[in-house]
Amino acid sequence: MTDKAPQPSPIFKPLYKQVQELITERIIEGIWKPGEMLPSEFQLADLLGVSQGTVRKALNALTEDNVLFRRQGVGTFVSEHTLQKMLFHFFHFKSDNGDIPELPNAQLLEIRLITPDTHLRALFGNSSNEKVIEIHRVRSINNTACIRELIYLPQGYFVDLEKEEKLPHSLYHYYQQRFNITVHKATDRLKAVLANEQDQAILNIASGQPLLEVSRTARSLDGRTVEHRISRANSQDLHYLVELN
Repeated sequence: MTDKAPQPSPIFKPLYKQVQELITERIIEGIWKPGEMLPSEFQLADLLGVSQGTVRKALNALTEDNVLFRRQGVGTFVSEHTLQKMLFHFFHFKSDNGDIPELPNAQLLEIRLITPDTHLRALFGNSSNEKVIEIHRVRSINNTACIRELIYLPQGYFVDLEKEEKLPHSLYHYYQQRFNITVHKATDRLKAVLANEQDQAILNIASGQPLLEVSRTARSLDGRTVEHRISRANSQDLHYLVELN
């Protein structure tokens, strides 16, 4: 007798999960774009060869995951990174004197192509010869510079972005509209650091002043890491707010 290694069993996925993945794939491929209405449940069921109940269950799951949203009596739409949603979901710095009514202004300081270090290559899964876009900018609240940002993007996902002379304040909306990349989830890591010479010059603070550093890894709908962002904030008049539901 010959011993055979046990073969892995195929992973069973409920039908609605398969439909959920098919709809997500079509959004990633740009067949249904941000803000666009999907076909009706009846049309989707006919298109995908499943029941309306299966489609409804898939749409409910995608709505709960904020990939889609519904307008009562109108239809189901692909979620879009509007400024209001950006502020609620992805920007957590708040003024100590109250909530910030809109995203802070962002001034572009420099944009360039760089050769990624080992850490960035590991994050993006890059080969050693693939370039990364580095964006350096400063955010201001009430005309006061308070956050210095370094943003890293894989060049292959954001072709020619490094040639731009100006960028909008809301980059996630821009990623969606120009590159069809939706930032779906982000992981933030916070730690206290001391201001370096660049922080001192850009934020107009004393050398060695404590700062709050937020290191973010952002992923797209299909799980790719599409952005790494380091925000160094002068938290003298700011705090980082997370609301848990």
